Amino acid sequence: MLNTEYLSRCIETLEKAYSLIKNTKEGTIDYEMYRNSLVKGFEMTLEQAGKLLRKRLAPYLSSKKTADALTFKDLFRYAYKYSLIDDENCVERWMKYRDNRNNTAHDYGRAFAEETLALVDDFLQDVKNLKAVIENG
Repeated sequence: MLNTEYLSRCIETLEKAYSLIKNTKEGTIDYEMYRNSLVKGFEMTLEQAGKLLRKRLAPYLSSKKTADALTFKDLFRYAYKYSLIDDENCVERWMKYRDNRNNTAHDYGRAFAEETLALVDDFLQDVKNLKAVIENG
């Protein structure tokens, strides 16, 4: 069984940042601090989920090297192909999460952070579901 302890911690941290930002007045320094934490937590959780999914998919592929060569988005396509994820809409959401993450390299501004904030509800549900899939392998 794969160790999901760090992913669990990432999820908890993201949930805490999300809870705090929802209860903080926009425009305050606390709001900005929680928003920054939420964006970073989103990034870390997304990356950890991808790393674990890669390991979970390896037995379905011809070799570990093949699994290591998959792009992040391909991981989710293969997870759907092998019925680890059974909802095609969920796969599309993961693509959207990754696109959002890729934008962090170019834009740490307010609009980007607010876009990330809008994804968090679905993301938290999807990452918890994925964690269960990874644990039940």
